[in-house]
Amino acid sequence: MKMPQLIVLLLTILMHAASAFPSQSRDKQASWDDVNVVAHGLLQLGQGLKEHVDKSKAQMRDVNAKLKAFNGTLADLERKQREQGEALTAISKEAEERERMAEELTKEVQVKVEEVKKQGEDIHSRMDRLEQEVLKEATLESNNSEHTGATFIQRLLAAQNRRIDQLVEKIQQQQDKLEKQSLHLQTLQSKVSHKRVKSHRRRDEETVLKGEAELSTETSGPAKDCHDLFVRGQRASGVYAIQPEGSQPFKVLCEMTSEGGWTVIQKRLDGSQNFNQLWESYKRGFGSLNGDFWLGLENIHSLSKQGQYVLQVEVSDGAGQQEARYGFQLDGEESMFALYLQQESENKVNIMTTGASGVPFSTSDRDNDLAKDVNCAELLSGGWWFSSCGESNLNGRYPRRPSALRRRQSRRQGMFWTSTNGQSSSVKSTLLKIAPATIKH
Repeated sequence: MKMPQLIVLLLTILMHAASAFPSQSRDKQASWDDVNVVAHGLLQLGQGLKEHVDKSKAQMRDVNAKLKAFNGTLADLERKQREQGEALTAISKEAEERERMAEELTKEVQVKVEEVKKQGEDIHSRMDRLEQEVLKEATLESNNSEHTGATFIQRLLAAQNRRIDQLVEKIQQQQDKLEKQSLHLQTLQSKVSHKRVKSHRRRDEETVLKGEAELSTETSGPAKDCHDLFVRGQRASGVYAIQPEGSQPFKVLCEMTSEGGWTVIQKRLDGSQNFNQLWESYKRGFGSLNGDFWLGLENIHSLSKQGQYVLQVEVSDGAGQQEARYGFQLDGEESMFALYLQQESENKVNIMTTGASGVPFSTSDRDNDLAKDVNCAELLSGGWWFSSCGESNLNGRYPRRPSALRRRQSRRQGMFWTSTNGQSSSVKSTLLKIAPATIKH
């Protein structure tokens, strides 16, 4: 029976007992029946209180047992953490000792090498002295004595050669020891890394048990491109700082659209920037992100190597706005920033050369084009992926209004692309931008 019900029962009994006495003419002593009723009610109340107390004691014992078990678990975890820390400390000390031994062995090998050099110099000097003595004896002694001197020199040379062989063998042994020490150090480093991972995992488990776990998000740290900013909730186009994987941070112009974030790698609108630059400038990048600019081959490569990207090219000419989209990949400088394109849709214009895969980048001071006996960058101006000198060049001179005598030459050195039917067209503005291939099409 619960406490509220017992209290209600007690009040009912007391009221009933009180009603048994008349207001004026009742007797001063209650009847035995009323006394029995009150006593019975009190007895039930006491028994109910006893049951409640016993139940509370049982619950307290369970809580105490669980608390003891929890404290025991925490103590075990703390002990294991101390053991892990001691093990990591021991491994670190062992690694430091190995490094010290490796340094000592290296110094010893250097000393041995110096000794070999000195001995070689001594051998040469002794050989020179012996030659002088032989020449002197040759003028005074007979052929027999000459033969004896030559035999002595041969014995001396054989002894020196044996000494040199012994030193070379000792150096080889030292090198073998160094290689073994290096392998052992690498093993220790891998063990330390493994221990650290296990320690971090153990610490996370302890944090969960203590109720102090904190949620971690993968969105911390700098964004790796403009689409990463879009995924994090950024919707305004503008200049942002990004840091691709394995690269230093740098600023880019982001164009946010309904389908995602695009990183602009080239923009030409008003001709305020001269694009007739050399290799180093195209490698680092030039111009202003708020105007005409080239992002830089190194920065573009750092974006491209993160995964599969698409390139969208937007140009305007006399016929209006033209667009094309390609699968995009750019190699590093060791491959002369070779470009690989794969047409994703049936483009009406051939803005970029797709016929030759892996076309290297070329400038006037780095002639890497595929044309023979001509430097396309010098002929057309600017830097580009020239498979030949007449297909496209979006980094040529910005179109001006040339005189009649220079119109033909200026048109050839200006910005142009070639349509699918082979007709060339002058370009007034360009925009090249890339985004991960997972962007919505």
